Order: sequence, then structure tokens, then C-alpha cells
Amino acid sequence: MEQSAAIRCLRFEIHEQMKKYDYSLTKLSKLTGIHLGYLSETLNRRPPRPISINLLDTLAEAFHQPPGWLYELYPGECFPDEKVSRPRMIPFLMRCAELGRFELIASTASKLLENPKNIQILFYVAEQLFEKGQESESAHFYRLVVENERDSFHDRFTISQYRLFRASLGTNAEENKEAAVRFELYYNRLTEDFQLDALLQITNVYYTLENWKKVEKHADELRELAGKVYEDQLRKRFSTKPFEPLKTERHLVVYYGQGFLMKGIALTMQEQYEEAKKFVLEYSDLGWFEFLDEVGKKEVEKFRLYGKANLYNLELKRGNASILSEYVNFLEKNPSQLLPSILNIMESANRHNFPIDSVLERFCKQLPPSCSASIPVFETQLLYFWREKAIYNLKNGRRSCGIKDLLTALYLAEKMQYSSGLRKMILLMLYEVDSTNEQQEIQKVLEEMRSENKLYPPFSTI
Repeated sequence: MEQSAAIRCLRFEIHEQMKKYDYSLTKLSKLTGIHLGYLSETLNRRPPRPISINLLDTLAEAFHQPPGWLYELYPGECFPDEKVSRPRMIPFLMRCAELGRFELIASTASKLLENPKNIQILFYVAEQLFEKGQESESAHFYRLVVENERDSFHDRFTISQYRLFRASLGTNAEENKEAAVRFELYYNRLTEDFQLDALLQITNVYYTLENWKKVEKHADELRELAGKVYEDQLRKRFSTKPFEPLKTERHLVVYYGQGFLMKGIALTMQEQYEEAKKFVLEYSDLGWFEFLDEVGKKEVEKFRLYGKANLYNLELKRGNASILSEYVNFLEKNPSQLLPSILNIMESANRHNFPIDSVLERFCKQLPPSCSASIPVFETQLLYFWREKAIYNLKNGRRSCGIKDLLTALYLAEKMQYSSGLRKMILLMLYEVDSTNEQQEIQKVLEEMRSENKLYPPFSTI
């Protein structure tokens, strides 16, 4: 009874608009381009032909109504005889998401989930929105799946967890950490395709947090899984069965190489230089890798450059400053390696007390502005660079430059909501600052951050 009332009410509103504008069915057909017979069957036949969401949108435009007109009455069209109509339900939910009608999605989903099997419709809508690039809209449906799926090992549950994890990642370091911790319960339940992508993202999160043990753990998993998938792909290639390519975001060689790369970085940051070198050499030469199309060959070349830069870095970490001139020439020819490389140069200079003023003079102006970076890994590298540069200037008696560099690092830590990094910046400032003017300058910055929640613009110190 309630459903048929909703259907009558929906058509009643349409007829009222036709009266208001004095539209006959013939005139409405001409205005909308909808076949007259189709309109008649939809509005006048008993029982009527169901209304599609596209037709309702077209009628709304003809009646000069806003997008989403009468959507609150439309669910009655989606549940004929108390059964769900997928051809009408799915477009309706997608349009609701596109228009931000989440309260209507919630009420419709509640009725939809009276039959638990209908959770597959919510997952399908989520995936369709995701494929269209509407990630924030899809997240609403992935949450519904996670909250209502009874089987936590089902593919749609684990994929939904993965999509939500990816949607949670941004420039806020603490939120990224929380997202990674939540998702670590589920990533090993994913199919191998998704698991490769997931491990790469988790490893990157812990890299930005300087949690080298976690980076090492997940890099090992990534390397092992990529190797297994590679061997499986080789076997399938020569099998009589149809060969299906991987459905990953990146070329397989990326996951394999990144497993070695991240392992090498984690070992380097734990001062295990000899062990790290073994991994650097592994990803420096991946030309043997099968399945290398043009994209794969470009990725192999990137790893070759990473390896070259990181071999220089390992020498600098040991205190071998004699290779600095050669390293600088390498960076001149390969500016794509500049940011991580100059960070390593700064760290090594501070640890082993060798001068790099000429290097800073040569390259600092080529670094991205502190306010422009939006990729977490790049922001993290910039933060560490300005921190190390501040230490370098302070150690060499350039207090004014050092304090300004610290403020730039503080700005980045605040921008990233990186609480542990923020504490380190403030503690370093309190330790280094002694003059009244410097104290007043920093106090002003901290007061602005606290009272106005306003990011302090970085100083130009180059």
C-alpha cells in the first residue's frame, strides 16, 4: 500500500507540473525528445511503466526544477512488489551520490539491506563510482559495505577496506598513520593484485613517519609477493590456458623494485650500510625483468637512477665526502633525483661535519616551494630537508638563517599535522633560541597557530 501510494504521488507531482505549464503529453514529448507512446505508458497506463531516473531528470529540466527533483519519492519505483529492481536502483543511487543526497542513500540502503544479499548492489555502485573517478562519493558506499558485510573475508569486504584506506590518505601524517594501522588487519586477505598496491601504499606511509622497522617489514612482504607473482606470470605465459594480465595500478616491475628500494632505505636509516648496498645493487639493474613494455622500460630506468643516487648516498653516509663533486655532476644531469638526494647530502654533512655551502647555493633554488608540495612523500622529504638545513646553519654559526629554516620546517610539520615532527621542531627551537628577538618571533608564530589555526607562511631563506 505504501509503495503504490509513493508511485501515485510521484506521478501526481508530474501531472501537477504539466497542468502548471499547460503541457499536453504531445507538447512534453516534443520538449523532452521522449517518444509520446513511452511517456503515455509511463504516466497514464495502469499499471504504469516504471520511470527511469534519466526520465525523471529530463522531466525536471522541462519543468524548470532543480537536479534531484522528486528523488525522495523515487525509491517506490525501485521496489516493485517488494523486490529490488537493479536497473533502476543502481542509476538512482549513483545519481544520489553525484548530487550529495546521502540522507536519501541512507534511507534507501536501509530498506535495501532488509535482504542481506542486496549488499552486492551497494558494492557494485561503489566500484562504478570509483571507476569514474568519484572516489569521495564511492567511499560512502564502501563504508556501508564494511558496516553491513557479515563475512570479513569476502572480497567485497576486503576491497572496500582497501578503497577506504586509499581514500583516507592525504597530507595529514597522523591520519595516514591511523588509516594504515586500521588497514593492516585486512591487507593480507586481498587478492594478489590488490595486495601489491596495498603493500606499496602502507610502506610509503611508514616511510613518511620514519618508522623504519615497519618499512622494512612491509618492504620484505612486497618484495616476496612481487617475486611470487612474477614467477606465476612466467608459468602462465607458457601455459596452454588463456593468459590474463595483472590488474594492478603500476607495472609489476615497480612493486618488485620498490620492495628492494624501501628495504635499502630502511637499512640505510638504521646505519646498516653494507647490508643496504646489496639491495641497492638489486634494483639498480632490472633490465632482465620479463614483460617489459615501454612503461616497464621507463620504470627500470628510474630504478637505475635511484640506484646510482643511493650508492652515492651510502658513500656519504659513511663520511666519504670525496665523491661529492661527482654526485653534484650526477644531479645536474638528473634533476628528478634532486629532492631526496640533497636531503641525504644534508644529513651526511651534519653527521660528518663536511661543508656543502656551494652545493646549497647551486641547488636550493631548484627545490619546490614549501607551500606547494601535496604528495606525502615529497612533503616529508621537504620537512626533513629544512630541518637538516636548519641544523647545518646553526652548527656553522648562521643563527638567523637557522631559525628561519626551523620555522619553515615547523610550517611543514604543522601543514602535515605531523605531531611527533612538530614536537621535534619546537624542542629544537627552544634549545637553540636565546635572544629576545628570536624568542618573540617564534612566540608570535606559535600564538598564530594556536589561536587562529592558521598556517604560518614559510620564510624565503634561499
